Amino acid sequence: MIGFIFDLDGVITDTARDHYEAWKYLGEQLGITIDETFNEQLKGISRMDSLEMILKYGGKDAQFSLAEKKEFMKLKNDFYVERLNNLTTENVLPGVKAFIEGARMKEIPCAIASASKNAPFILEKLGIKQMFHHIVDPDSLSKGKPDPEIFLRAAELLQISPTNAVGFEDAQAGIDAIKSCGMFAVGITSESSLENADITIESLAELSIDALLYNLK
Repeated sequence: MIGFIFDLDGVITDTARDHYEAWKYLGEQLGITIDETFNEQLKGISRMDSLEMILKYGGKDAQFSLAEKKEFMKLKNDFYVERLNNLTTENVLPGVKAFIEGARMKEIPCAIASASKNAPFILEKLGIKQMFHHIVDPDSLSKGKPDPEIFLRAAELLQISPTNAVGFEDAQAGIDAIKSCGMFAVGITSESSLENADITIESLAELSIDALLYNLK
C-alpha cells in the first residue's frame, strides 16, 4: 500500500512569513538581528534547533540556560500563534485540497510530518485537519530534520513501509530526511532547487496522482 506524507509549511499552507516575523521579534529581544536570507536556514527544522542557530549567529550560544531557552521559545511561539489566528480556509495552498481528495478516492492514506507543534491548530484553522489520517507529534521525537525519524514515524502510523511512502517537502532538510529513509521525494519550490528530490514542482496543482503513481513503478 502507498501512503503520502506531507510537510506542512510551504506544502499545505504558507506561514513562512509568520515564522520569520516571530523569530525576528525574538532576535530583537535578545539583541540579535536576522534577515530573510538567514531565515532560509531555519526552514524545516525544529524550534529548539532554530533557536540554537539564531543564538550562535548572534554570538550568544553559550550565554543561556535550558530554562531560559524554553522561555525564549515560548515567547516566539506566542507571537507566532497570535498571527496564526488570522488563518482561514483561503490560506490552503493551490491544489492541496484536490490532491488530498484524490488520494482519498484512491484509498491512499495521508499523514503530516511537520516540525511544527502547532500543526493540529493550523490544520483546524485551514479546515482540513480531518483529511489526514495522522499528524506526527514532534514532541514524541528525539531528533529533528534532516534526521529521518519524523518520516519513519509517519510511515509507522500509516502502517506502511517507508519504501512505499511518498514524502512532500519544500525544504532541503526535509528532502534529505525523506531520501535517507528510502522514500520517494517530491520537492515543492518556486525559488531554489532541492537537491535529490525525485520530482520538483511549484505547487500540488501541477501534480497528477496518476502521473505520480506511474513514476513510482
